[in-house]
Amino acid sequence: MSRISVELVPRSRSGLKAELAEVKAHLSEVDTVNIPDLTRYSLRSWAGCSFAGPGLTSIPHLRAVDFNPREPLPFLPLLEAHGIEEVLVVTGDAPVDMSAKVYDVDAVDLIRRLSREAPHLRVYAGLDPYRQSFVRERNYLERKLDAGACGFFTQPFFDLRVADTWGDLLPDGTPVWWGATSILTEASFNYWRARNHAVFPRSFTPTLACNRTFARDLLHFARERGQHAYFMPVKVKVLDYLGGLLSGQQERRPRQEAVWNASL
Repeated sequence: MSRISVELVPRSRSGLKAELAEVKAHLSEVDTVNIPDLTRYSLRSWAGCSFAGPGLTSIPHLRAVDFNPREPLPFLPLLEAHGIEEVLVVTGDAPVDMSAKVYDVDAVDLIRRLSREAPHLRVYAGLDPYRQSFVRERNYLERKLDAGACGFFTQPFFDLRVADTWGDLLPDGTPVWWGATSILTEASFNYWRARNHAVFPRSFTPTLACNRTFARDLLHFARERGQHAYFMPVKVKVLDYLGGLLSGQQERRPRQEAVWNASL
């Protein structure tokens, strides 16, 4: 059965609790929240997930570079105390504060360690369709699966033709959380194109209406495959982005036939 998650940034305890309350009250189709671990905020992802409470499954992001391979993993006791059984492992970017301690550990290393030390956890890994070639990224995903990952969270997609291609490249039966995010300014649009090398259709515009339409279409895309979807509100209120889309049965749009884009 398909699941739906909203990614909530833990800027503060009060802000996160308010957004969680909004999700519970107004987005009835959302059953999960995933919370990133951002070094510029003091609230760690696993602590933020503890606020989800009953009614929402929570999935913390774990940055592999933050954890000393020779010391106990600090998040495991809290995960057990709050019944958190799913995590997303990423390697993690270098911290802005160069005095922050990081370790020579990547996502594969932490996934393998969790497989040994916390085999009860369902461990997801990241899928980035933009950082390297299809072959290299697929090989990297296979290494993550071999290390013990059960499935993937994707970087946000903006073109379902690209998502459809990735769906064909993954092993059958692999759980995938297909992602979408909001891009509402030309600056953000240019950032995703220039920095992240994201692929956009010609019809994309950085408007709320365009982003909401794509969020609806991505949800249909995931459901047709029996997979999952997550949505990342950026510089927009959760309900402005997702209100009315995830609050009950919606009118279904026929899926557009995906075609191979030879320029990818």
